[in-house]
Amino acid sequence: MSFAEFQSCRLLLGIVLALCFNQVLSTTNETDRLALLEFKAGIAGDPFGVLKSWNNSTGFCQWFGVTCGRRHRRVTALDLSSQALSGSISPHIGNLSFVREMLLQNNSLYHEIPPQVGQLRRLRVLRLDNNSLVGAIPKNISGCSNLVLLILQGNQLTGEIPAVLGSLPKLREFVLSINNLTGSVPSSIGNLSSLEVLYLSKNNLGGSIPEVLGHLTNLRVISLGRNRLSGTIPSLLLNLSLLAKFSVGDNRLLGTLPAGIGLTLPNLEYFSVYLNQLEGPIPPSISNCTKLEMLQLSANKFSGKVPSFENLHKLRRLRIFRNQLGSGKPGDLSFLCSLTNNTKLQDLNIGWNKFGGVLPKCIGNLSITLALFVAAGTQINGEIPEEIGNLVNLEVLFMDGNQLSGVIPSNFGNLPNLAVLGLVGNKLRGIIPSSLGNLTRLIELNLGGNNFHGQIPSHLSNCRSLDSLDLSNNNLNGVIPPQLIGLTSLSIILDLSRNHLTGVLPTEVGNLRTLTALDISHNLLVGEIPSSLGDCTSLTSLRLAGNFFHGSIPQSIRSLGGIEELDFSCNNLSGQIPEFLSVFRSLKLLNLSYNKFEGMLPRDGVFKNATAASIIGNNELCGGLPEFNLHSCISRSSKSRKINMVILSTSIIFRVLVVALILAFIYLCWLKKKVNEPVSSSMDDSRPSVSYRTLLNATNGFSSKNLIGVGSFGSVYRGILEVNGTVVAVKVLDLVCHGALKSFMVECEALRNIKHRNLLKILTICSGSDYQGNDFKALVYQFMDNGSLERWLHPNATLSHHNELLEKLNFIRRINIAIDVASVLDYLHHQCHISIVHCDLKPSNILLDAEMVAHVGDFGLAKFLLGSSLDTVANQMSSLGLRGTIGYAPPEYAMGHEVSREGDVYSYGILLLEMFTGLSPTNERFRDNWTLHSFVAAVLPERALEVTDHILLQERESCLDPNNPQHWRSESNGIFQECLIVVYNIGVACSNEVPGRRMSISGVANQLQKIREKLSCIGLT
Repeated sequence: MSFAEFQSCRLLLGIVLALCFNQVLSTTNETDRLALLEFKAGIAGDPFGVLKSWNNSTGFCQWFGVTCGRRHRRVTALDLSSQALSGSISPHIGNLSFVREMLLQNNSLYHEIPPQVGQLRRLRVLRLDNNSLVGAIPKNISGCSNLVLLILQGNQLTGEIPAVLGSLPKLREFVLSINNLTGSVPSSIGNLSSLEVLYLSKNNLGGSIPEVLGHLTNLRVISLGRNRLSGTIPSLLLNLSLLAKFSVGDNRLLGTLPAGIGLTLPNLEYFSVYLNQLEGPIPPSISNCTKLEMLQLSANKFSGKVPSFENLHKLRRLRIFRNQLGSGKPGDLSFLCSLTNNTKLQDLNIGWNKFGGVLPKCIGNLSITLALFVAAGTQINGEIPEEIGNLVNLEVLFMDGNQLSGVIPSNFGNLPNLAVLGLVGNKLRGIIPSSLGNLTRLIELNLGGNNFHGQIPSHLSNCRSLDSLDLSNNNLNGVIPPQLIGLTSLSIILDLSRNHLTGVLPTEVGNLRTLTALDISHNLLVGEIPSSLGDCTSLTSLRLAGNFFHGSIPQSIRSLGGIEELDFSCNNLSGQIPEFLSVFRSLKLLNLSYNKFEGMLPRDGVFKNATAASIIGNNELCGGLPEFNLHSCISRSSKSRKINMVILSTSIIFRVLVVALILAFIYLCWLKKKVNEPVSSSMDDSRPSVSYRTLLNATNGFSSKNLIGVGSFGSVYRGILEVNGTVVAVKVLDLVCHGALKSFMVECEALRNIKHRNLLKILTICSGSDYQGNDFKALVYQFMDNGSLERWLHPNATLSHHNELLEKLNFIRRINIAIDVASVLDYLHHQCHISIVHCDLKPSNILLDAEMVAHVGDFGLAKFLLGSSLDTVANQMSSLGLRGTIGYAPPEYAMGHEVSREGDVYSYGILLLEMFTGLSPTNERFRDNWTLHSFVAAVLPERALEVTDHILLQERESCLDPNNPQHWRSESNGIFQECLIVVYNIGVACSNEVPGRRMSISGVANQLQKIREKLSCIGLT
């Protein structure tokens, strides 16, 4: 063969090979395209429309979030993070064989992680964190032999950590925090020689910390907190010279800290072992960890002398509270002076230990960055050093329960940022310095249980943010300053009890419209109880005992519909006991003892319980229950008059019975007439009746296409009335279902007696028969354009045809909805002429109109709290069993307790926590006595962001506009987080297991209003 012929053959062969290669390339590219389309098919919600570009109009390499290689045009990266996508991850994702990065974090993906992920041999980064994925971690992820980052935190994954994951030789970050994983930490993790970051916190892992972790010399982070780990801290961990973060807080660890911890861990920045059972001394070598920023040793059994921290120049937080440190002798607090060279300290909490001696003056030389200093519950004595006044950025100073003496330094008024000052239960004396009135940011001032004398400084009224003031158990005298008792910001407690205050209770007390508790008992106050007290409509506790008040109880007190405790004892009050006290359904304790009340004692309400009402020392009272041991209210007229009275009474009773029988007959006739004909809503008889035929036509024959919800007692359809084109929601009762008819009756009775802008508006009802002669009952409501709150909080695949329902529910909208619902409950509980308990408050019963205004509906389980004819209807519901829905119903209902306003408050608390965490109370992670309440309570206040809905966290990031000055961004972030913590505190307080400790719904509404005002300051309106 000639050279020319050889060249021709070579060229021909090259062409053939190129054609074959292109054919193969075309086929493999098609595999990627189809895999992406299958992934898109599994997505039920795409509120931002990012997958709209995934169509045939462009090549898949130009699709949003898709990155291809330059040579083979195969998918090398898929990045759809933080796009609010919902749906499942398609198993076809395993066909993207060239993909190196898969970033799907911060979405709402659900169902299981497909095991086909294990086919991605080239995969280096897999991020599925902050979704709602369930099931076990696929074992064959171990097939992804090139994995460098595996991050699955913030899901609902269950089962054990697969031991085979220890065969990933290149893995550097292994993050499984905030799931429901069980079992132990597999020792195979010790094979991950490249591992740098290990996060397994907030699961249900047990067993011990594997010693083999001490062989992973590249480890920089170990986070195992909030599990059930036991045993001791392995000494082999001291080999990890690169370790920067070590966190094993909230476990069951025993033993002591390794003595050489500071000698071999020079790079340690974060060390947390709080809430374990560790004991012994704090190793002095800790001072060698010169990079340490956080040292958290609280809630253990550490004892002995606290070592010097003089080398910890970068320390920001030192928390050693709730231990057994110190000896109760002088010199215990000398370690504080070792911190004076630190210029970054912000948080110093040494409370609830055995420290004795005095606070050293060197405390004034601590960093001016110090914002929190807590030294409560110790044995510290001596005077408060005035040098504390140098800490100009101090926000919280809490030294309750010590043996401090002397006076409050006047230069405390120079602390412009102070928000909380707590000195309760000490031996302080002198006058309360008027300079405290300079603290315009003060929120809490607690000085009770000391020996202060003199007058209450009127300058305290300058503290316009003050919501809690405790000056009780002192020797204060003089009058109550009208400016102070009229301070409208006071919303939690005002306690001036057990002093020597004189004069009258100023009428300005009526300005305390948001106050929850007022205690001015055991003073020397005189005059009448001011009628303006009736304006304090949020009060749950009012104590006026042990004064010299005279006159009668003012009628304005009837406005305190949410009152739970009233104490008027040991005064000179007279007249009859007002009847309205027997109507207060929230009232649990009433003390009227040792006054001059006269006449008949009421027999209803709180007066039914002799242990809840105290009336001793009122010799002119009569009647009441036998338990009160009062004489009968019998007239002293002649015997003939008694006979005449008996005859008259008999005559009256006979007439009443006749009238009652006539009314009963009329009522039965009315019912018989109504059985076979539709009726209009009894709330407004002017509205036209609606027939079965009308509703049949409006809903297109009750078509399944118009079905918008199914409840316990029936179904709800969307309909359009032919007469005027009004869009309505028609609730058709399933009368076969036990309790449905009673539910219908109760809901009708409830809705005819209430009217509020945030209640679901009923247009009419239908009570008749269908075309087959069967009984038919339906309620017709105003249609709510945006559906239920449930759909917004937990969107799923069934809502994929309603993309507008998958839109982000931002912070201020959630606050507005929470205020709407709270105002409804306040109205139902305290402002209706007949108090009503809803009994089934949950997201599916809260409907949102076109403007996102909330409307509470479904009163089928409601309960009337007044002994009236309506109560007869409501009490018939008792046969329905447990009132409410699992997860939202308060625990006392399961034990047979009567329904109460507090039960609604519990449901509201759970609802509030669900709205801001995005977690349902029936979520799988809430097992083994772990509830939504305890889940949130455990992280407050420092770690509130960890349990917050990721959508709100994204909003938080977006509202911190980088174009604004740094100080403004910092302030905005602070307000956002502060408001979030208050919301969680409200939710936790409302969902307390003990009904008597739950927050009043009036106080809830007021607190949420304040949050809305604060959010407006950063532009969230």
